[in-house]
Amino acid sequence: MDKTIRYGLLAGFCAFAVACSPAEEVASTGTATGPADGGETQAVRHVEEAGMFTVLVGGTPIGQMEITANDDGYGVEFEYRNNGRGPTLSESVTLDDGGLPTGWTITGNTTFGNAVDESFDFTDSQASWTDSTGSDEAVLESGAFYVPQNASPYWLAIAARALMADPDGVLQAVPGGELRMSEIDRLSLTGGEESVDAIVYAMSGTSLNPTYFLMAGDAFFGIITPGFSLLPEGFEGEDERLRGLAAEYGALRFEEIQARVIHDYDAPVLIRNVHVFDAASETRGAPASVLVSGNRITQIGAADMAATDGAVIIDGDGGTLLPGFFEMHGHMGETAAFLNIAAGVTSLRDMGNNNGVLDALLARIESGELAGPRVHRSGFIEGRSPFNSNNGILVSSEEEAVAAVNTYADAGVYHQIKIYNSINPDWVPAMIETAHERGLRVAGHVPAFTNADAMIAAGYDELTHINQIMLGWVLEEGEDTRTLLRLTALRRLPGLDLMSEPVQSTINAIAERGIVVDPTFAIHESLLLSRNGEISPGTVDYVDHLPVDAQRQSRSAWADISNEEDDANYRGAFAQITETLRMMRDAGVMLVPGTDLGGSFTYHRELELYQTIGMTPPEILAWASHGMAEYLGVGDEVGLIEEGYMADFFLVPGDPTQDLREIKTISMVMADGRVYFPTEIYPEFGILPFTDVPNVIEPAQ
Repeated sequence: MDKTIRYGLLAGFCAFAVACSPAEEVASTGTATGPADGGETQAVRHVEEAGMFTVLVGGTPIGQMEITANDDGYGVEFEYRNNGRGPTLSESVTLDDGGLPTGWTITGNTTFGNAVDESFDFTDSQASWTDSTGSDEAVLESGAFYVPQNASPYWLAIAARALMADPDGVLQAVPGGELRMSEIDRLSLTGGEESVDAIVYAMSGTSLNPTYFLMAGDAFFGIITPGFSLLPEGFEGEDERLRGLAAEYGALRFEEIQARVIHDYDAPVLIRNVHVFDAASETRGAPASVLVSGNRITQIGAADMAATDGAVIIDGDGGTLLPGFFEMHGHMGETAAFLNIAAGVTSLRDMGNNNGVLDALLARIESGELAGPRVHRSGFIEGRSPFNSNNGILVSSEEEAVAAVNTYADAGVYHQIKIYNSINPDWVPAMIETAHERGLRVAGHVPAFTNADAMIAAGYDELTHINQIMLGWVLEEGEDTRTLLRLTALRRLPGLDLMSEPVQSTINAIAERGIVVDPTFAIHESLLLSRNGEISPGTVDYVDHLPVDAQRQSRSAWADISNEEDDANYRGAFAQITETLRMMRDAGVMLVPGTDLGGSFTYHRELELYQTIGMTPPEILAWASHGMAEYLGVGDEVGLIEEGYMADFFLVPGDPTQDLREIKTISMVMADGRVYFPTEIYPEFGILPFTDVPNVIEPAQ
């Protein structure tokens, strides 16, 4: 469940338009426009552009987009497969004589199998549309754009031409937001003997982030991100250069955001009148004050503690100060870095990434150029197959797999390896032996054609995703979990007797051997309980604060749940998962909180879900901070608010020991001694803030 939708709020782009790489996030949305005059459809003047485009991830071709011009518009076929899954979309768009859509149909399926049957119609100023959230209609004003939910990347060409023709360069979007396009760069591109001059644009206005794309005059020339590209056939050789440029464009944008939102006071900071949560005793203390010098907590005193000369004073107003959280299943990217800080997540365990891109990202976080948590790295190892993920190190033999383990050990920055789906199970014992000899822990998926019992016997230290364990109880021999089956087979779970010998034997073996389980509880809720037209239960508390694309995604199913039987089985599967986790906890199995959805808001939901298996709010708060610091071996530096500890903590106005939902309204975060106010960060991503900025008193100059 790791790779394709890992940024919960970016699912609309990653799942349905392109294949995001782990260390970058570029959000997008399909977009169309309705003409203001409702004129009749006429012959279309087609631009000269490529008919076939190649989808690449990290330089590896994984799919195609084909554009076919017809008398009144275009047909588009778009498909890719990464990590054994991906979207398949077929589109037909009808344009008026000005190149604006009057009709659009999109059929196919999303990455996780939800059926796409989307349509848009514009007649006599009246627009009507149907997407996975339901049907709606509106009278469109001049220059208003309808925003389809599931479109191929070719929407950029249509939107770009409309924006080029608009005198203001801004178009109102329907059902919400607005579209803007800005020029970023001018390039000369070469494909074989052909050279093309292109302009790099950024499209923004309805998503968390802009999309960087290329136009050669009026002709679409592709999309670029640090890990992904979509380029005309014949120009694939430009992939590496363009991905590098995309990384530079993103870096500049995020550095500018950092400059606007960071408060590095270069002075002692006193947070007055707060209740400090003691994660060691799981208690909320009496009113106190906390003094920070540099990046260390230097003193904890009375609520009205006197400030030292030159100190900055932040009024806690009786709120609760909590040690920073640990997101234990992340795939770090720039947006995730910022939004996790805003969510009080000051440490993160990266569970697999594009290693070079992550190297550069972490260097920028450590230098202070970019906001982000402390990162504990996992070395991702995957076997080559038709279904492999394209990250970390890909291997084709046991010898290469062992060499990959040694590569990660030699680097000196990884605390564990992570084994993935396409690894041959026969190689696993040698990989584990080498990892343990080199001082690395071993975590991972259960590879295809084996089960959790075999990996437990082989010596795993940690099992990743609860579904990876439970599939071993319901799959038939030979079934291939490198495909969507590792998700869709969960609908078999309602018929499983959790008290049966196979289930109890596995749970007991995990407990007896001290194996840790990384369940990714929240992603299973999203997969199994999301329904078309309904707000996903995990997003209820914050969905109205999000950009329109994320709001629509939160009202859409992931899987193909097309009948009452599937609906009941998927709901029953989540109930079985919840009960299994309760049984594991009762058996003494150590669980760790991680989302595989980018953390941030979904991390808050991850913690909230553990109340359903019997954990209390104080227990959860301590476990997610001090508990994970101890587990990762850094408990003497972070995870507690005590004198001498690193200044990683956050402030909420209420009391989360009584109501855990209070962690969703954070007014201040200190990460490595740097101060951030989420209310200043969220608008940079089109998110409405949740709290006011605390009262800050800076010393007179």
